[in-house]
Amino acid sequence: LFDLDGTLTESGEGIINSAVYALKKFGIEPEMSTMTKFLGPPLKDSFRDFYGFDDEKCEQAVKYYREYYTTKGIFENRVYEGVEDCLKMLSEAGLHLAQYFDYIGGAELDGSRSVKADVIVHTLKNCGVNDRSQVIMAGDRHHDVLGAKALGIDCIGMLYGYGTREELSKAGAVYIAQTPLEAAKWLLG
Repeated sequence: LFDLDGTLTESGEGIINSAVYALKKFGIEPEMSTMTKFLGPPLKDSFRDFYGFDDEKCEQAVKYYREYYTTKGIFENRVYEGVEDCLKMLSEAGLHLAQYFDYIGGAELDGSRSVKADVIVHTLKNCGVNDRSQVIMAGDRHHDVLGAKALGIDCIGMLYGYGTREELSKAGAVYIAQTPLEAAKWLLG
């Protein structure tokens, strides 16, 4: 399982711009240097934890976020250098990743399935995977590691993403890779 944001793609610009757009709708002019805090956690949690929004205000903030994200933010995104080579290596080693994925699962735009463990369960179910001992998660934030661990799945931390070595280690990543190529080599043993 591969996380998308911060593991396969550098999507920070679109996420941050979408969050700024939403906050400005509430008359909040956020300090740009602090906006990386939106990279990783579920949106509702970020608006609640960082700006003190109640549930109703969080729902509205997420709607504003998606106004920007669905038209512009989704395109403010790029694949990390080395990711395609990593996926190609894994595919050639027999982990046929159907150019390069069999299934893409994630949080829904309506806010459902926003918890990482729920996304993982949904994805595994849709892939027909019942033996979790044959699964490893690759992610860049503690949410990825903890979501996988909650389901008895190991997680490799991708340090080139948004998380730090300390964050990933503390969460319990079984290995921390500096680059996609290093991750592929470790995964292939």
